[in-house]
Amino acid sequence: MDTTPKATLITATAPIANQTHGGRAKCLQRLVRLNLPVPQTVALSFDAVHEIAEGYMVDVQAILADLRPDALLCVRPSSEDPDWGGPGAVLNIGMNDARFVDLSDTLGADAAAALYLRFVQSYAVHVARLDPDVFEDVEDGGPDALSEMLQAYEAEAEEPFPQDPGEQLAAVLRSMARAWEGTSARLLRAAKGAPEDAGLGLVVQEMVPGLGQGECGSGVLQLVNSQTGLPQITGRYLSQSQGRDALGVDAESIYLEQDERGPSLEELAPEAFAELKAHAALMRVKLRAEMQVEFVIENGRVHILDGVRVTRSAQAAVRIAVRLAEDGIIPPEEAVMRVDAHSLNELLHRQVDPDAKRDVIGSGIAASPGAATGRLVFTATEAQASKSRGEPCILARRETSPEDVRGMHAAAGVLTEKGGMTSHAAVIGRGLGLPCIVGASSLRFDSRRKQLTAPDGRVFKSGETITVDGTSGQVLAGEPKMTEAAEDDALTTLMGWADAARDIAIRANADTPADAQTARNFNAQGIGLCRTEHMFFDPGRLTVMREMIFAETSSGRAAVLARLLPMQRKDFRELFRIMEGMPVCIRLFDPPLHEFLPTTTAGQRELSEALGLPVSDVTRRVEEMGEYNPMLGLRGVRLGVTVPEIYDMQARAIFEATLEASRDGAPVVPEIMIPLVSAKREVELVKARIDAVASAVKSERGADFTYRLGVMVETPRAALRADEIAVHTAFLSFGTNDLTQMTYGLSRDDAGRFMSAYVQQGVFAEDPFHVLDVDGVGELLQLGVQRGRMAKPEITLSICGEHGGNPESIAFCREAGFDYVSCSPFRVPVARLAAAQLAIADKTGRIAPTYIKN
Repeated sequence: MDTTPKATLITATAPIANQTHGGRAKCLQRLVRLNLPVPQTVALSFDAVHEIAEGYMVDVQAILADLRPDALLCVRPSSEDPDWGGPGAVLNIGMNDARFVDLSDTLGADAAAALYLRFVQSYAVHVARLDPDVFEDVEDGGPDALSEMLQAYEAEAEEPFPQDPGEQLAAVLRSMARAWEGTSARLLRAAKGAPEDAGLGLVVQEMVPGLGQGECGSGVLQLVNSQTGLPQITGRYLSQSQGRDALGVDAESIYLEQDERGPSLEELAPEAFAELKAHAALMRVKLRAEMQVEFVIENGRVHILDGVRVTRSAQAAVRIAVRLAEDGIIPPEEAVMRVDAHSLNELLHRQVDPDAKRDVIGSGIAASPGAATGRLVFTATEAQASKSRGEPCILARRETSPEDVRGMHAAAGVLTEKGGMTSHAAVIGRGLGLPCIVGASSLRFDSRRKQLTAPDGRVFKSGETITVDGTSGQVLAGEPKMTEAAEDDALTTLMGWADAARDIAIRANADTPADAQTARNFNAQGIGLCRTEHMFFDPGRLTVMREMIFAETSSGRAAVLARLLPMQRKDFRELFRIMEGMPVCIRLFDPPLHEFLPTTTAGQRELSEALGLPVSDVTRRVEEMGEYNPMLGLRGVRLGVTVPEIYDMQARAIFEATLEASRDGAPVVPEIMIPLVSAKREVELVKARIDAVASAVKSERGADFTYRLGVMVETPRAALRADEIAVHTAFLSFGTNDLTQMTYGLSRDDAGRFMSAYVQQGVFAEDPFHVLDVDGVGELLQLGVQRGRMAKPEITLSICGEHGGNPESIAFCREAGFDYVSCSPFRVPVARLAAAQLAIADKTGRIAPTYIKN
């Protein structure tokens, strides 16, 4: 049986495919079909390259027979995805002493020597694996340098430089094949998302020297700006050069079209320039993509060596996709599929410039995207003071609490020592669109001395400037260059196409009027979660809330809460007006009451003065309110049952705000959500009181209204008993943050300390607080959906945990039958796009982007 690997000459009809020969080989075939001036090329498949790595060599003489006898050759990698990389190209294969003599006559001795020198050095380092230092010391240029280089090779390799083109080609193919199969290369491409068995193809192409008589050189050209996506001829050209030399840092390359800053190819060779523009425009239409053209000019004649998709920023990716669709080159649905949903974060937030120098002082979990620079502060009060002075600041805390929310509003970014993807700082940061890094345990936080200590020993004190990059999780010293957020008409157009395609609704988690306005601006289809407790931490309300906690009787608590009623009513009225015509789901009070009490001696002394109580009474009450495990203690519906006055006040505020907002606009139908339910009797008790409040308000105001009552399913038991609970409710909204915490028995605030180690060692495939665990938590969700719908087919089902904005999790939500997902306002565009891509994939049979596959 013949085990010799096979090579294929690239012709218009040759059996070349992206999945067997790689993207470069397939693109070259498409260029051949367009009758573009592409040098003769031979392709080796993934299987052939793998066999070469295993020790079976391709028939090199058969390859050479398909190419011109006197042609120099280059070998380039051709992987299925260009982002996976591959070994570097090797140029000028076939160069030897005899060819040097021939080319010296036609190109000149210096040009011939340059070709030979380049090949010998590349072959020595990348093929023969010799010490590169030996060849870096060789004098640049000319026949004397070439002679020195050949002598150095022979001394180091202990044999003369190979003269046979077939031997040279075989060695290059073997070296590139084995480099792809090596351990370091496997790890590198795995980090880029490539599968373990990803294949590599190779293309062997006739060289066009780019050196010689007349106008000769090489360059690259594209028709758009890679940063903005706007039409603009960009690229560089370098006379007497090969490959991508024109892009070298020290290259004396020139502009392509006329430019007042210097000479251009358009002036040097106008006919070649015009031909290149025409080729690029044809490639854009026929290949249905913006392409970067790699070209060589030989005595004024243009040759196209390759075409690759233009590298692009997130902004450019959106604009390029939209322009291709508007020009009728691709349909709008395909434009939607071409943009990575995750990349929208780059558009909606400031980012550290990709080319900026980074002085990294620590790292943590990238909890909320974007980057911010500011003065280091250590308390919420300092953050508010800094903002009042017009000075951006970074709020650094060991961990944040609800009391820090006002400081977070004032800060440009947040940094915490503790926490994970669903910790308080992370959730609030994403809601505010605030760059945030949590779990930065590599830094030592000293709140007393107000300083951070980096692992390298550097100390950063209050007032010093740092930068948090919430996209990468890196903490940087100083103020690196930034790129600004870039929303534009192209994004609006793309999102319009996405909304027309998707089949699941997207709401926003919004706690304040500002959040609601952001959600509205991002075209959220309502509010899926309003966490009312954040409204109580305003200084003017916090003291009243604390007074309520200290009240000894039900009537005493009700009397104090009556002072909070108009404040809550105003909050809800504003939300209803901003979201007019859209649903607003308000979660009743959830956190344990101890969160509202001061923990420091100074804070307790201030509270004793405000309430007119002895400090000892305040201290005793604070200690009484303490819990060993407050997240599993007296909170949520348990407060609603045992301290019902809080829910009574909130229900009245919601209903009165409903009537007031309905007078000024469309009728409001509020949704009221009971948190942390685990038994149907809890729902029955709370529902009875809320219904009673509703009847009282209707009677007092002489006006009617409707409302929907639902449950936030956050405990495993609630998911398992969803059939019992559903009959009392209009909707079930699954709070996946707490549900994940309780299913795993993991603290969502502390898991960040070891989560990366767990993921790296394969205990968890992903952080379950970041990407929904479809096997464990997902099974509970599916049971909840099935049992809830079995008991009440018309019930509305949703997810309002942070997973709702995660593209990887939305696929599960669609398949499980959820009606909508709700997420932080700044994640709404990401969710809208991801949901659309899944719907389009189902409808058309296109493959969904890998980041949202189950």
